Amino acid sequence: MHSENNQLFTELLAEAANSLGVPVDNLPAEVDQDGASKILGPSARTLAIWRSTGRYNLPYIKAGRLVRYRVKNLIEFKIRRMRQHTGDSAA
Repeated sequence: MHSENNQLFTELLAEAANSLGVPVDNLPAEVDQDGASKILGPSARTLAIWRSTGRYNLPYIKAGRLVRYRVKNLIEFKIRRMRQHTGDSAA
């Protein structure tokens, strides 16, 4: 299972790079909320709502008005949220 997660992480890393339009070896360590939106799918406004309500355990960095997300955390979030069918329990 561990190597399966590593493979999935690698695949999602490549997907994130593609979403941002950069080669995987030039993928930034952190992105702003627009970059996070491109990687995850929900709009930047939805991500702001999630931050303010604490709806999901999605770590972010905040300095004043600046909000950044670590790409590693975004990919881990996607892995935690993956389901096989509607009966799977939520993470």
